Amino acid sequence: MSGFSDYLENQLINVTLRGSSYTGGGVYIALFTSDPTDGATGSEVVDSGYTRQRAHQSVASDGFTAPSNGSSSNTRNIVFPAVVDTQITVTHWAVFDAQTGGNMLYHAPLTNPKTLDPSDVLSFPTGSLTITLS
Repeated sequence: MSGFSDYLENQLINVTLRGSSYTGGGVYIALFTSDPTDGATGSEVVDSGYTRQRAHQSVASDGFTAPSNGSSSNTRNIVFPAVVDTQITVTHWAVFDAQTGGNMLYHAPLTNPKTLDPSDVLSFPTGSLTITLS
């Protein structure tokens, strides 16, 4: 199961219980070397080659499948640039609404943390990142 960030929890309460509207931003995947937690306090990867990767082609809605039983998964391969500086171990991933800064929406641990050496590339094949709400 994927965790909601505190930001998204508050947005959902405002939309569903208080009559507010919500306009999401982009859909970007970020990598972490520690648990980002609901408060977005973890350590995002720091490497001169690293950048969050856009999950969608042209509009945010084409980045993940239509929801089915509370789940949605990525609709295309997501490939991060090669590691440049030093070995890193990626333990978690998260969805943000901006390529830099922005708000974390969801987060989850990797099933198998990945240790990457310089020149290694981390990728997520279509369907391998699943967000499940329950």
